Amino acid sequence: MEIHFHAHHADVSAHMRKRAERLVMRAAERIPRVVESIIRFEQDGPTRRVSIAMRAPRHRDLIGKGEGRFYGPALASAIARVLAQSSKERMVLPRDRAHQLARARA
Repeated sequence: MEIHFHAHHADVSAHMRKRAERLVMRAAERIPRVVESIIRFEQDGPTRRVSIAMRAPRHRDLIGKGEGRFYGPALASAIARVLAQSSKERMVLPRDRAHQLARARA
């Protein structure tokens, strides 16, 4: 999985980048075949924003945004939103789809 970092008008420490990378890798374990993750850090005055976009083939893009006075809470909020979306999206395997079709025909 590729992880891309973008910083818009923001100074992000190496520690915060490592923390974001760890959280995204942990979230990627729940989503099969994640190909790419984009983490954006933005600063607008006292407000810090973090947005995370995760892409996997044959699935919707999972996007979470968090906002706070510091990057830590904003990152936690963004990853929580991504995890909430991943639990809502049901991963249907081809064999499960075949079972559903067989039940519908019977």
